[in-house]
Amino acid sequence: MDQKVRVSREADIVTVTLCNPAKRNALSLDVLKELTAAFEEIAVSDAVGVVLAAGGPVFSAGHNFGEMAGTSRDDAFELFTVCSNLMQLMHRIPQVVIARVHALATAAGCQLVATCDLAVAAESAGFAIPGGKGGLFCHTPLVAVARNLSPKRALEMAMTGDVVSAATALEWGFVNAVVADEELDAAVSDLMARATRGSRESKAIGKRAYYDQIVLPEDQAYEFASAVMADAVVSDVAQEGIDAFLAKRHPDFGGR
Repeated sequence: MDQKVRVSREADIVTVTLCNPAKRNALSLDVLKELTAAFEEIAVSDAVGVVLAAGGPVFSAGHNFGEMAGTSRDDAFELFTVCSNLMQLMHRIPQVVIARVHALATAAGCQLVATCDLAVAAESAGFAIPGGKGGLFCHTPLVAVARNLSPKRALEMAMTGDVVSAATALEWGFVNAVVADEELDAAVSDLMARATRGSRESKAIGKRAYYDQIVLPEDQAYEFASAVMADAVVSDVAQEGIDAFLAKRHPDFGGR
């Protein structure tokens, strides 16, 4: 069976690459399962960061319509459940996940970018959830997109289906940076270096707590975050950081 997802590692950063350009890196069921297996393996590794990338002229065109033509309701539900579980897994893993977007990301491909913790786009990139201008509204992609944008912007994308340019995506806060295509790798590496410095353990707790509290009402979010921070402040990692700050020295977190 052809491998449609490639995983490589350099130092403590793992790169997961969609590599099925003939199918526009479509997120078919087998691809979603490959991605899930890759992220499950990364989650229990000592890696500190993940770059999600793609090869070919398109980042990802989303779900494969050929796979959905004539499908049963049960098969469709399995496809969207596997996809949704992958997106939630990406939020649960302790590593920082950065999308490296070099071209068009549509529908579930756009959802994939929205799910990453951070995103860097090339000037050639574009983003769309185009179901609104066709016959199948992008319900599941909108879950992730709506958690990145204001309601008006998210619904504009979903209802019009128009492609949002990289520059507009930056203006809307959908991506962290937009750079010339030839500068994309350097920009991703720079952001990854900044996002992974410090304690790996502390950052992992912070990532998980962010996604847990962001869906809570403000009073519950503060109650939850206060408990997490109280637990964290008495940890060896936090006390080392505090002592290093007070002593004006570099902290020693035992590697990262």
